[in-house]
Amino acid sequence: MREVSSVSEPGGLARKVSAAFARGGALADALPSFEPRDSQRRMAVAIAEVFESDGVLLVEAGTGTGKTLAYLVPAILSGHRVLLSTGTKQLQDQIYNKDLPTLRDVLQVRFTATYMKGRGNYLCLHRLDAFHAGEELLSPVDRGHFASIEEWAEQTSTGDRTEIEDLPDDLPFWGDISATSENCIGTECPQYDACFVTQMRRQAAESDLVIVNHHLLCADAAVRQSDYGEVIPACHYAVIDEAHQLEDVATQYFGVSISPRRFERLTRDAHRYIDRDLEHTPEEAKPVRAVIDLAERYAEVFFGAARMCLSSVDRMRIDPDTLAPVAESGHRLASTLRSLDAPLARITERSEDLHSLGRRASELANHLDFVLEAADPGFVYFLERRGQGLFLRASPVDVSAIIRKLLLDRMRATILTSATLAVDGSFDYQRVRLGISNAIEVRLEPEFDYAKQTVLYLPEEMPEPRASNFTQAAATEIAGLLEATRGRAFVLFTSHANLREVHRLITDSVAFPLLVQGTAPRSVLLRNFKATPNGVLLATSSFWQGVDVSGDTLSCVIIDKLPFATPDDPITAARIQAITEGGGNPFAEYQVPLAILSLLQGMGRLIRHRKDRGVLSILDPRVLTKGYGQRFLASLPPAPIVRSVKDVRKFLDLQGM
Repeated sequence: MREVSSVSEPGGLARKVSAAFARGGALADALPSFEPRDSQRRMAVAIAEVFESDGVLLVEAGTGTGKTLAYLVPAILSGHRVLLSTGTKQLQDQIYNKDLPTLRDVLQVRFTATYMKGRGNYLCLHRLDAFHAGEELLSPVDRGHFASIEEWAEQTSTGDRTEIEDLPDDLPFWGDISATSENCIGTECPQYDACFVTQMRRQAAESDLVIVNHHLLCADAAVRQSDYGEVIPACHYAVIDEAHQLEDVATQYFGVSISPRRFERLTRDAHRYIDRDLEHTPEEAKPVRAVIDLAERYAEVFFGAARMCLSSVDRMRIDPDTLAPVAESGHRLASTLRSLDAPLARITERSEDLHSLGRRASELANHLDFVLEAADPGFVYFLERRGQGLFLRASPVDVSAIIRKLLLDRMRATILTSATLAVDGSFDYQRVRLGISNAIEVRLEPEFDYAKQTVLYLPEEMPEPRASNFTQAAATEIAGLLEATRGRAFVLFTSHANLREVHRLITDSVAFPLLVQGTAPRSVLLRNFKATPNGVLLATSSFWQGVDVSGDTLSCVIIDKLPFATPDDPITAARIQAITEGGGNPFAEYQVPLAILSLLQGMGRLIRHRKDRGVLSILDPRVLTKGYGQRFLASLPPAPIVRSVKDVRKFLDLQGM
């Protein structure tokens, strides 16, 4: 494994880490571009101290701190197995493919690392074998993709679908052959030892660094108490980067989700296993098939009625009253799924796949009843349409206790870091939301000189966001700013409706290329923006974070409204209600802090490096007209405020832009 001297003496690791970041230290000597930064060294030393003494550390480290190196160096030198969880796969890629190879040379330390993705990214060899029976039902195009997968399966050592470059993201049958926890039969699988997920987990269990993302972290924690699905090995030291995303991701994975697609995966597998395993025992196959056929009829009625409940909205909160039109067919479906146990139990030689089928049917029935009863006050229940997909969901209102129990309490030391963790100079908001009682707190001053690198443009006159003429006024301001900055801008909206209307209003008056979210995949839009001189990207929430464009390509970030979560969103409404019932002030304690953190993420797209220059703008007048607006302004980078486009031009001229 690794060759590293003992750090068991008190402060030993902290001293080694401090020396590595010092002027003339290992990093400065080996990396020509390395600049010793006090904030980066302080962060790294604080992490080292917690690795030595245990506990929880909250670190807010603004863009430019170099926080990735600040946690990787102490993790490598600690001698512990460290779990590294990131907000995106892109950061996983950077750490594994770029940062770790560099640090292996720089620190002259031997260590091993495993890059783990969610199970759905990997091929299941057992399900691939089972799928052959349904191959003839595929379209000619999909049969071609299936042939490519079969050929690749003979050669791959990882089973990671990204190795097949031309495989469509929305390949219809990938869910039938991937290694999801839902259909895993665990150690009883005939392909268990050859399984790509098994091999990945074994490799991770022997590695010094285990690199995951928050989606896998929470999905794995959610199935940890089951015999199926867990892949992340036990780690007692963790770094959670982009920790501001953790609550949202945990809310998604610690809930329950029912969908037609989930049901269809179950019934497709059922027909496949019946045809394969019970071909020669029709007397055993007949009652199993009869239950599945009945369940399919009930499902058609149930999901059809549920879709009608949504009518013109895409997301609505549900309760026993709103579920009344679908409850009877839903409970019949659940009862039918449970009845599958009886004919399965009478099968003389039941395969593990058929045994798993019964388990899956019972779990789906239990989840369906749980959502239809909508009786647990700790959950919010809602119906949602995404594209062509329909979902009935139950999500926890408060995930703090879950995060504490399933993530934090399992660790001896946990580091949570992000560029945006504190609100009003305090970590109290995140401590409450993430279930953190005792923690060491470190806030690092930004590395950038915002007073020289940017200005904050707040228009002199703008109507309130609810006014009928707000969008027209916003479009006028946006057009004027884009003329001043010669494009080169992100225009970030709080809703798709605002984006569409502004796009319509400025299309003929803006002379620069307009790239609009929804017209191409996110990665393609970002690539095109970087390659398009004077380009303008119009986008919503998915571009507010995790996007890095440096230099003059991006010289302006415009935000239309303060990004308050929609109060009638089911999860937001349930959290507001819970805080109110607890005697708190949901607007001050939850809605404003959440909006501040979202705003900081959006505005953080502009200044990514010391040489970056540009204009930040908020078109929402409430930052100046409302009392809570001061909380937003106080949280923003210390940039000079200007009130006219003329002053924006003056700043840009001074910067030679």
